[in-house]
Order: sequence, then C-alpha cells, then structure tokens
Amino acid sequence: MTQMLVKERARPPIAKGRAPAKAAPVDLPLGRILDGDCIAAMRSLPSASVDMVFADPPYNLQLGGDLNRPDGSHVDAVTDHWDQFESFAAYDKFTREWLGEARRVLKPTGSLWVIGSYHNIFRVGAILQDLGFWILNDIVWRKANPMPNFKGTRFTNAHETLIWASMGEKSRYTFNYRAMKTLNDELQMRSDWVLPICGGQERLKSGGSKVHPTQKPEALLYRVMLATTNKGDVVLDPFFGTGTTGAVAKRLGRSWIGCERETTYRAAARERIDLALPLDESALTTMQSPKAAPKVAFGTLVETGWIAPGAVLTDRKRRLSATVRADGSIVAGAESGSIHGLGAKLQGAPSCNGWTFWHIEHEGELKPIDALRQLYLLATEP
Repeated sequence: MTQMLVKERARPPIAKGRAPAKAAPVDLPLGRILDGDCIAAMRSLPSASVDMVFADPPYNLQLGGDLNRPDGSHVDAVTDHWDQFESFAAYDKFTREWLGEARRVLKPTGSLWVIGSYHNIFRVGAILQDLGFWILNDIVWRKANPMPNFKGTRFTNAHETLIWASMGEKSRYTFNYRAMKTLNDELQMRSDWVLPICGGQERLKSGGSKVHPTQKPEALLYRVMLATTNKGDVVLDPFFGTGTTGAVAKRLGRSWIGCERETTYRAAARERIDLALPLDESALTTMQSPKAAPKVAFGTLVETGWIAPGAVLTDRKRRLSATVRADGSIVAGAESGSIHGLGAKLQGAPSCNGWTFWHIEHEGELKPIDALRQLYLLATEP
C-alpha cells in the first residue's frame, strides 16, 4: 500500500490541520480482552494511551418484569444482573467512575463515543460534561427495523442516541470528513443514521438463543470508526460484550482493547474476532470526491456488508473495472472517485449513473449494483 488513511485533525466544527507528531509507543495489551470490572481494568492502562473510547454501558432499563408479545411469546430483553442498579445515585457513581478512567486513558487528541437509550443517555451526557468532555454531536441511530411497542402504551422506541465528545472545547480530534461524505454519496453525513438492528447471520446465538441481548450491528461501529479514527489507532471498548468493536477494528486495521467481565461474552467475542478477516490494504485507503445522492448511499451497502471492500465492479461488457474501498469510493489504476464520478471519468462522459453502469458478481450472475440496493431496501423495510 502506497497511501494510508489521511489523518485529519479538526478544531470544531470542521477546521482541519496537520496531526501532531506521534508520541513514544507505550506498552498496551492490544488485541486482548481484559477480564473483570471495567473500571479496574482501565486502571491498568497507561494514561493518554488510547485514540478512541467506544462505550456501550448498561442502560439501567429498570424493567419491572418480563415482556411478552400479544400472542404470549416471550420478548428477549435485558434482564441480566449487569444492567441492574439499586438507584439512580448508584448508576451515576458507576458512570462517573468509568468515564473518569476513560478520560485518563484518552490522548489529548482522542475522542469518546457513548451509546444509550432514553433510560440513561441524559444522565451520562451530563456527567461527561461535568468531567470536562466537550460534546461534538449527538447522533440518532434510527433503527430501520425496530421492535414494536407490544403493549400499545407508548410510541415505538425506534432509535438510540450516541454522544460523540472530544477532550475539551478546543481539543484537536480526528474527523475524516471527506470519507464520511464519500460514504454518503457526496453529501455531508447527517447526524441521523438509518441502520438495521443486528440480525441474521451477524446475530450471535447459542442453543437457539441470543448470546447477548443488545449486540450492536457492525455497520454502526464501521461508521463510527471510519469517521473518527485512522489506521493503526487504538480503540478501547470498556463494555466489550461479544466483540463488535474488536471485529470491526480488525477489519479496518485499527488496534483494539476490550474490557469484559462476563465469561460467556468473552468466549463468544474471541471466537468471533478470530474469524473476522482484515480488509486488503488498498481497500482501506479513503478519499475525497464530487457529487450525487440516491435514497440509499453506495457506502451503506459497503458498511452493511452487501458489497465488501475489495470487491471488483465492472461495466456490463467487462471492459472497465474498479475496486471498492472501505469508505464507498472506488479505484481504477491511478483514478478514484464515487461510483458515479469515476464511472463518468473512465468513459469520458459528462455524467454517469453508477448504480446501473457498474455490475458485480452476485449468486453466480453479473448484476448491476442497483440490484443489491433493491435487495437491501427489501431486507430493511419496516
């Protein structure tokens, strides 16, 4: 690989500059899942040693009993002991302690991501502000296929909230703005992300039951990591669960450290990450580009696994070919761009509908990539 991911350090909102020189390497347990309580585990890590923390903490759901569908069947919900706290004060104390350790281990140029629901995200947000973090965005993850409200007593809970924060108001941080724009078919990436919940083959199961009740989709972590880290960066997940963060980090060429006290989750995570295949070096190169935007971005098919980075696209007669990269851009020789822009450039045409021009081998047939877009829409429609 002759070109690595461009490192963009930003001052809010999108001021870009040259990244500071790398500090001397420190001894870190890279690629390891630390056993036990996350707070104690983080205390074993050196200060200012991590580029990003992604945290999916207990939501403290305060469920009052089992949840059943109208037909009487049981709904999988978080009833595990790790999500149970005796009071809001106890939850706040726990939150303050793990956020404090997260702040200590983050580099001055690092950033924090926390995901939660209405049960906990506002409490977490207030505490992280008290600790000196500076909120850059709140991201709404709109679930393309949410679970309905079976009792009919409230609105359907169709989203979760992610907070993205830097170390302070004037701190420098990584934001790969152009990669996000390319991923979104040349439009600025918005703060509402429509992605399906974890399901199908991605959902880990044992004996017919979910291994983890709140396994996050890899597409969500893919976008977070591609946006706010660079190749070789260290990502810490204090609530590692079944290893979504580690699997995506491996694919994208990032280093990772996990903390997880539950034996079952650790075992599932190790097996899952061992099977994850890192992307080819050339597919990891992100880029900058020009224009266009259908309802489903080409990058959405890439980050959700419908089209893999490194896949080869061709025109219908196989005269031209291009390789897909991790951010949804494509490359042919020395030229790169979006599916639309590069298609036009290679043909010497003023414009190109990349969805119908580019084709891919799928189930033994050469199909336009628009066919996969339609399959994605069918699979994710409510």
